[in-house]
Amino acid sequence: MASSARAAGASVIKTSRARDGKKRACVRARVSSARAGTANEGRDVDGSNGPPRGVVDARRRTGGRSRTAAGARTGGGRDAETPGGDREGVIASATANGENATSGGRTIEDILRAKSGFTKILCANRGEIAVRVFRAGQELGMKTVAIFADADRQSTHRYKADESYEVGVGKAPVAAYLDYESIIRCAKENGAQAIHPGYGLLSENATFARRCEEEGIVLIGPRSQTLTEMGDKVIAKQKATECGLPLVPGTATATMDVNDALEFAREFGMPIMLKAAMGGGGRGMRVVKEFDELEDAFKRASSEAQTAFGDGRMFLERYVEAPRHIEVQILADNYGNVVHLGERDCSVQRRHQKVVELAPAPNLDPVLRDTLCNDAIKLAKHVNYRNAGTVEFMVDKEGRHYFLEVNPRIQVEHTVTEEVTGVDLVQSQILIAGGQKLSDIGINSQEDIVLRGFAMQCRITTEDPSMNFAPDFGKVEVYRPPGGMGVRLDGEVVVGSRVSPNYDSLLVKLTCTEKTFDAAVQKMYRSLNEFRIRGVKTNIPFLLNVMQNETFLSANFATDFIDSTPSLFKLDSYIDDTQKLLNYLGDVAVNGSSHPGAVGPAPTCVEPPVPEPKKLLDDLQGKGFKAILDKEGPAGFAKAVRNHKGLLIMDTTWRDAHQSLLATRVRTHDMRRSAPLTRSALDGAYSLEMWGGATFDVALRFLQEDPWRRLELLREQVPNIPFQMLLRGANAVGYTSYADNVVQAFVHQAKKSGVDIFRVFDSLNYEDNLMFGIDAVRNANGVVEATICYSGDVSDPKRTKYTLDYYVALTEKLVAHGIDVLAIKDMAGLLKPRAATMLVEAIRAKFPDLPIHVHTHDTASTGVASMLACANAGADVVDVCMDALSGTTSQPSIGAVLNSVAGTDLDTGMDIEEVLKLNLFWEQTRGLYSPYESGIKSGSSDVYIHEMPGGQYTNLKFQAYANGLGSEWDRIKDSYATANRILGDIVKVTPSSKVVGDFAQFLVANNLDEKSLLEKADTLSFPTSVVEYFQGYLGQPVGGFPEPLRSKVVKGKDIINGRPGASLPELDLSKLQNDLARKHVGRRAITHKDTLAAALYPKVFDEYVVKRDTVGPVGLLPTKAFLKGLDIDEEIEVTTDRGVSTNIKLKAVGELLPSGSREVFFEVNGIPRVVEIHDRKVLESTKSGVVSTAREKSDPLDEGSIGAPMSGDVVDVLIAPGQKVKAGESLVVLSAMKMETTVASPVSGTLKHVVVVKGDSCAAGDLLCAIDTDAA
Repeated sequence: MASSARAAGASVIKTSRARDGKKRACVRARVSSARAGTANEGRDVDGSNGPPRGVVDARRRTGGRSRTAAGARTGGGRDAETPGGDREGVIASATANGENATSGGRTIEDILRAKSGFTKILCANRGEIAVRVFRAGQELGMKTVAIFADADRQSTHRYKADESYEVGVGKAPVAAYLDYESIIRCAKENGAQAIHPGYGLLSENATFARRCEEEGIVLIGPRSQTLTEMGDKVIAKQKATECGLPLVPGTATATMDVNDALEFAREFGMPIMLKAAMGGGGRGMRVVKEFDELEDAFKRASSEAQTAFGDGRMFLERYVEAPRHIEVQILADNYGNVVHLGERDCSVQRRHQKVVELAPAPNLDPVLRDTLCNDAIKLAKHVNYRNAGTVEFMVDKEGRHYFLEVNPRIQVEHTVTEEVTGVDLVQSQILIAGGQKLSDIGINSQEDIVLRGFAMQCRITTEDPSMNFAPDFGKVEVYRPPGGMGVRLDGEVVVGSRVSPNYDSLLVKLTCTEKTFDAAVQKMYRSLNEFRIRGVKTNIPFLLNVMQNETFLSANFATDFIDSTPSLFKLDSYIDDTQKLLNYLGDVAVNGSSHPGAVGPAPTCVEPPVPEPKKLLDDLQGKGFKAILDKEGPAGFAKAVRNHKGLLIMDTTWRDAHQSLLATRVRTHDMRRSAPLTRSALDGAYSLEMWGGATFDVALRFLQEDPWRRLELLREQVPNIPFQMLLRGANAVGYTSYADNVVQAFVHQAKKSGVDIFRVFDSLNYEDNLMFGIDAVRNANGVVEATICYSGDVSDPKRTKYTLDYYVALTEKLVAHGIDVLAIKDMAGLLKPRAATMLVEAIRAKFPDLPIHVHTHDTASTGVASMLACANAGADVVDVCMDALSGTTSQPSIGAVLNSVAGTDLDTGMDIEEVLKLNLFWEQTRGLYSPYESGIKSGSSDVYIHEMPGGQYTNLKFQAYANGLGSEWDRIKDSYATANRILGDIVKVTPSSKVVGDFAQFLVANNLDEKSLLEKADTLSFPTSVVEYFQGYLGQPVGGFPEPLRSKVVKGKDIINGRPGASLPELDLSKLQNDLARKHVGRRAITHKDTLAAALYPKVFDEYVVKRDTVGPVGLLPTKAFLKGLDIDEEIEVTTDRGVSTNIKLKAVGELLPSGSREVFFEVNGIPRVVEIHDRKVLESTKSGVVSTAREKSDPLDEGSIGAPMSGDVVDVLIAPGQKVKAGESLVVLSAMKMETTVASPVSGTLKHVVVVKGDSCAAGDLLCAIDTDAA
C-alpha cells in the first residue's frame, strides 16, 4: 500500500452526483491509515472496513434516491454538482510514506484537529444549525451526514454535508425530523459514530438521548438523565431550588389540563406565563393578562407545543413584568470541569422569541454578573452537567434575579459568545463528546476565558413586520449578504432557495463584532442596510428600527422593549421595488397591458432623446419671474407682469394640452426628461401650467403616480419659471364640495410643494365659491389669479345672459375682494377674435393696472387669432402649448403665436429656435401616447353650438365609445346643447361640464328630448351628478335653478342654499391620517399630503395605495415599457435616485405550468431573475388533466372581507355562515412555520359566507370569510 501511495504521490479525489440519471464516479480524499490512533471505520481507505481504494460505496454513488433498510433515501452530499452545492470538495492527502512526510512537511491532515475519535458525525437537524455542525465537523477532519424530510428534500443543508439521507419516510414535515428511530438507524447504517441534535426538534428529547446511548451512538450533548432533569423545566426548577437559586412562583409539574391552569390563576392571580414543558424558541409560550383569555390561550399554546415538540404539556408561572433576560453560557466536560463563557443579554424579544442578542450584557452590574455566572456553574456541577448548555435568568427592575430554565443544548445565539471569547462552541461540543477534557481544548481554568469587545446577533427571519410578523415563504429570488471585518453570517440560504411553510422562519443569523457596544450597533446597522433579500419578506426593516431606537441605543432595555415601543412598528417603506417592477413587466408580458382608455394603436416610437439646453441650471438661478415673485411677493410679481414690455406666455404642455388631447395621460417621467430643455427654452415665460385640474386624480387612478411627487420633482428641475395650477375654487381639484379646512389645507400644501400661481375659478362663476378660493390662496401667500369663466358670445347682441356688463361687473367684485391677476378662462374655445377684443378692451379700460391673462381652446381653429386679438387689446399673458400638442381641443400653437408677434411691440423675446427643439421632443414623445389619441383629426366649428369644453370634448368622446354609444357621437353633441338649455344655459367647466355631459349621455341612452324629459322627469332616475347639481352641491348657477325641473329631479332630497362648503362640518385630518395609517399599514407610510389626497378622493387614493404596493414604482419605467411592456431582449434602465439605476432586460416567457402560471425570465444588472406570473388569458387543463384554480382574494378596501394575514394551513374554523360576530372575535386559526395565529374579526356583523375549511392551505391575502357589516 505504501508503494502504491508513493507512486500516486497524493490522492486527489472528487465527488459528484449523478445528473439526468447517469452515474458518475465518486471518489474522495482519504486520510492515511498510518495516522496513529485514528479509527478507519466507515472510511474508503485500503485496509479499512470500507471498500478498497477506487471502489465507491453504492449508497454514496446513487444519483437518485434509492431506499435503504433504514428507510433512508440517499442524495447528493456537499460535493454534489447541484445548484445548492458550493464546493468541489477536492482535498489532496499525502500518505504516511509520501513525499511530504519524507521531507518533514505537514499535510492538511496534520492540521485538521480530529482528536475526538469520531470519523463521521450526523446532524439530526436542518437549516443553518445543521450547516454549522457540518462545518465544525469538517474542520475537525470528519465526514458529515445530513438528514432530510421529503418536504425538505431541496433544502441546501443536505448538500453541505458529505452524505444526505431521507428519514421519517411518509411522515409529516416536522414529524420526520422527530422520528428518532429512523435517525438512529440512518446513523448506524452509514457509519456515523455520533449525532449532533442542534437546537429545537430532538435537541431536548431525553428518550432520543437514551435510545442513542442504548444503540452505542454518542449524542453530542448532555446525558439522557440530564436532559430529563434539565429539559423538563419543572424538574429543572427543583434542581435549582436544591442549589439555592431564586425562583418565580410556578407549577410543580407540567400539565395538559386547562383546569390546572385556571386553578393556578385563581391562587396566584394574573398575569400568567404559559410555557411548553419541552419547548424553546418561544414556541408554545403565551403571556395571559386576563382570566377570561386563559382557557383559549392554554389550548393554543398546548397545540403549538404538541406540533413543534411532540409534547403538549405546559407549566405555568407568575409573570414578572418587564424583566431583563440574561443567560449564561456554560461548558462542561465528562470529568467534572465546568466553566462559564460569560453572559448574553436576550431581552429584545417578540412573542418570547429572541430578536437581538448581545454578549456581554451591557449595563449589567458587575456584582450581579458574577452572581449569575457563579449560580450557573453551581447548578451545572450539581446536576453533573456535560457539554454545552445555557442557564437562563430573569433580572427584575430592582436587580433581583430569578432562575428561569436550563437549555441543555447549543443555542441559536451561541455565535455572540463565540465571537467575544474566541471559543468554537460547536467544535468544543464535538470534542467533549469524544472524550476530551476542557484542558485538552485549551481551557485549563476559568481564567482562560477572556471576553473581548461586544458581539451582537440579529435573527433575519422571513416574517412581514408590517403584517404583525406573519410568516412568509417562497423562493429567494435575490440574496446579497453583507460582509467585511467583524461580520459573520450563519445560514444556508442561496439564490433559488425555497423557504418552506413547514419550518421555522429563521433565514440567516447576522453577527457583528466590535470593540464597543456603540460600534457594534453601527456595524450591525450598516450590515442590515447592505442586505438584499428578494422573493420573501423579511424583518430587516423592523431590525433597522430597533438599531435606531433611543432606548436600545441606551442599552437600558428589558423584555417589554418591543411591546412598549410602538414606534418600532412605524416602518419605513421597505418595498422590493425591483421585484415588483419585474412582476409588473412580467404580467404585461404574459397577459398584455391593461390601461383604461388606451384604445388607440400601440406606441409608435421608442423613447426619444432630449436635445441639450443652451442655458445651464446655474445660469438660470435667481432669474425670471420666479425670482421676482420670491423676492417681492404676489403684489410685486403682478406689478412686474403689468409693466413688462411685450407679450408673456404660459405654456400648458405639462397640463391642459395633454388633458385635452391625450386623456391627461402624459407621465411625470417624460415631463422630467423635458425639464432641462423646458427651463432653458421657456426662460422668461410668465408660468408653466403643470398641476391641478384632472391631472391630480388621473395620476392616482391610471398612472399609479403620486401627484404631489410630480409637483416636487418638477419644481426641483425648473427653479426659474413660476408654476401654475388650476384650482376649482371650493372644489379644490375634485368634482364636489369639500369642508373648508380641507381646501385650505390643500392650498397651503400645494404652495409649500411648489405651486406659485393659483388660477382660481368656479365652475358656475358662483361668487361665494370664488371668494372662498381667493381667500384660501391669499392666506397661503400664493399669487391669486382669479378667473371669470367665459360662456356665450359677447359679440352677439342676441345672447343676453353672459354679456360684457356681466363680465365687467363680476371682475369688479373680484378686484374689490383683492386679487393679483385676472384670468379669462375660455374653456370651450368660444372666444371669437372680435369678442376677445371687446372683452379685453372693456376690462382694460375699467382696470388699467390689472394684469390680464387669457386662456382658450383651439377647437374651432380660431385660437391663434383670438389670442393675438387679446394681446392687441391689452392682455398681458396668453396661453399656448408646444406645436406638437396644440390645436383642436388643446391650446393654440406656441410657434404660431411667437412668430406672429416677432419683431413687433409684443415680441416675447424667446429663442424660437430652442423652442422648436423642445417641440421636436414632444412631437416624438406624442407617439408614445398613441393609445390615448382621441381620433379628432381637425378643428370643428360646431363648438359654437354645443359649447363643449375642449378637455371634455376629448374625454366625452372616449366615454361615448366605451359605453357603446360611439355611433351616437353626433347625437351626444346635440344632446349636450339640449342638456345645457334644460339646465338653464350654465357656465360649463369641470365639474359643471361633467354634469352637462352626464346629462347628455343620459338623454341619448334613454332616447329623450327636452319635451319628453320634462314630461317623464317624475319617474326618471337621473345620474347622480345631475341630482347633486340640482341639490346645490356645486353652488348656485347664474340665474338660479330652473323649476319645476329642479323639484322633479331632487324628489325631496335636501337642498343646499348658499356656498356648499360653509355647511359642511370640518374634517378631522389628524384622525383621517391615523385611520389611513392603520388601513394601509405595511403598504405605505401615510403623510399629510396623502391625507389630503384621500380627503379629496377617498376611494381613488385607497385603490392607488393598494395598486402601488402591488406593481411598485411604475412611474419610473420608460413610457413604452409602462404602456406596452418589453420585447424579448429589450433592455431598459430604471433610475431610482440620483446616481442609482437598474438595468432590466426581458429574456423569455416560459410555457404554461400546471399551476396556471408562466415563468418570465429577466436579467437585472446582468443577473438572471425569474418571476412567476398567473396567466389570466387561458383557462385550460394541465397535461395531467387537472385544472388549476386560484383561491378568491380578499378585498383590502372592504373591512368585512377577511383575508389570510399570512400563508399557512387552516388549523381550525371557529365560525359558520349566518353567525353574528363582534369585532375582536376569533374566526380562523392558521399555522405556518410551527406558529399558530388566530385571525380575529376587525368588525362586527353577520357572516355572509366562510370560504375555508380545516386542513385548507392558503396564501396571504386569500379570502377566509366575508362579513356583512351592515347587519351588525
